[in-house]
Amino acid sequence: MESSVIQNVTSLETRQSGNTKLVFAHFMIGITGNRGSSSDYDNDMTRAKAIGIDAFALNIATGQETQVQFAYDSAAAKGLKTFISFDCNFYQPGSEGTIGSTISRFASHPAQLRVNNKVFVSTFIGDNLNVNAIRAAASGVDIYFAPNFHPGQSDFGPLDGALNWMGWQSNGNNKAPGNGVLVTVQAGDQSYRSALGSKGYIAPLSPWFSTHFGGEVSYSKNWVFPSDLLLYRRWLDILKLQPTFVEIVTWNDYGESHYIGPLSAPHTDDGASKWVNDMPHTGWSDLSKPFIAAYKAGSTSVQSFITDEKLIYWYRITPKSLNCDATDTTMGPGNNASGDFFNGRPNGFDTMTDDVFVVSLLKSPGTVTVNSGGTLYTFNAPAGSSAFAVPFKVGSQRFALSRNNNEVMSATSLKVVQNTCPCGLYNFNAYVGTVPAGERDVLTTGASLAAFQNGLKVACDPSPSLPATPPATTAATTTIAATAAPTSPPV
Repeated sequence: MESSVIQNVTSLETRQSGNTKLVFAHFMIGITGNRGSSSDYDNDMTRAKAIGIDAFALNIATGQETQVQFAYDSAAAKGLKTFISFDCNFYQPGSEGTIGSTISRFASHPAQLRVNNKVFVSTFIGDNLNVNAIRAAASGVDIYFAPNFHPGQSDFGPLDGALNWMGWQSNGNNKAPGNGVLVTVQAGDQSYRSALGSKGYIAPLSPWFSTHFGGEVSYSKNWVFPSDLLLYRRWLDILKLQPTFVEIVTWNDYGESHYIGPLSAPHTDDGASKWVNDMPHTGWSDLSKPFIAAYKAGSTSVQSFITDEKLIYWYRITPKSLNCDATDTTMGPGNNASGDFFNGRPNGFDTMTDDVFVVSLLKSPGTVTVNSGGTLYTFNAPAGSSAFAVPFKVGSQRFALSRNNNEVMSATSLKVVQNTCPCGLYNFNAYVGTVPAGERDVLTTGASLAAFQNGLKVACDPSPSLPATPPATTAATTTIAATAAPTSPPV
C-alpha cells in the first residue's frame, strides 16, 4: 500500500501545467557569493530534490546574476527547478525595467519553473512595484507573477498569485505576540485566500525565527517569534489547507535561524555564525519529507508516507532565565533605524518555552523516551506522526524508541543543555537532531566563520566544536509520563 500511495503523487511536469501542489524553498543568494561554479550548488539541489522540494525561490539583490546563473545551471543538471524571488529591499519602485530584463534573461533556461506554461516569478515584499511595467519590460515573456504583496496594501488584480511570508505568530507588526495582541498564521492564510480568490496561494511554512545582531553590524536586530513545535503544527495545517503552493522559509537564512539546509554548504558569514555554529537543522528536512509527499498526494494524514521510522528532536541549549547581560553583544548601542534592535535577551523571548521537542514518525506504535539531564520522560507514540514537549534539564539529552520493552533505536545528542552563556551570548537558536543519528553537520572553516568573533566580549574559538561522539548520558533519577502536544497553537 505504501508504494501505491506514493505513486499517485503526480509528476512535477504535470503539476506545473496544472497549477497545483508545488513545494518551494526560499534560498538566499546573497550569502553564496563565494561559490565559484554551478557544482557548488549541486549538494543543495540534490538534498532538496531528495525530500520532495520542487524548486528553489532564489532571493536576489541587484548584481547577483552570476550566482543566479550557477544556481540555474546546477538545478538543470540535478533535475530541480528554480525561479527568481526579487528582494525588494533592493528592487525599489523604478526598478521595474531591471526586474523585467532579469526575468527575460533566465526565462528560457531549462531549470526555470513554469506554471500553466508561464514563467514563475516572486518577490520578497515589493507592494509598491508597478506590475504592468514589469510585464511590459519582460519583452513578451508570459509571467506567472506571485509576489509577496500584502492584502490591503496592493491591488491583487494584476497578480496570478501571492506569497504570504508570515509563517510565525506575531503582534501584527513583525514582532512576537504581546500586550494581548496575537495574529495567527492561520489568520494570514484566511486573509490571503480571501484576497486571491481562485488565484494561486503560496502558503508559508517555517520552523523557527531568532536573530541576534548587535552594534557590530549596521543592521542591528534582535528578536524571536514563538517557534517551539511550529514546524510540526504548520505541516498539519498545510495538509488540511491544501494550498496551491507551499514555500519553506527558508533553506539557508542562517541569520534568522530558520534554515533547514546544511551548515556545511559554502556560504559567507554576516556574523550569524555566532549563533549558528554547532547548531545543525537538517533534521527538519527529514521531518518535512513525508509531509511533502502527503501534501502532494492531497492526503490529510502523513502515515502512509513514512518510509523510514525516525525521531526528530530539537531544543534551545540554554534556559531563557540565564543572564548573559555582562557579555552579550547586544548590550551596547546599535543601529535601530528599523525598530528591530533590543538590548539583551531578544524581544519576544518570553514566548519561547524551555522544552525539548520530539516528533515521532512511526509505522507502528512504540514508546519514546527522553532522558533530559537525568529526568526520564516516556511517551506512548502511535503509528504515524505525533509530537510531545517536555521541560529540558541541564546536561546530556538521550532519545530512544522501544517496542515490547526492547530498545529499537536510540541516540544521544552531540549538544548538551548548558547553564553558561555560549561565547558570552544569548543564543535562542535551536539544535536539531535525529534518531537514528544523522551526519555530523558543521560550518566549514573560512568564509562561513569569518565574522564569528566580531563584537564578542569573551574569547571564543571560531571553529566547529561538536564532538565526534556524544557525551555520556546522565543517569536517570526521575521518571515522568509525557502526553502528546496539542496539534494546534493558540488561536
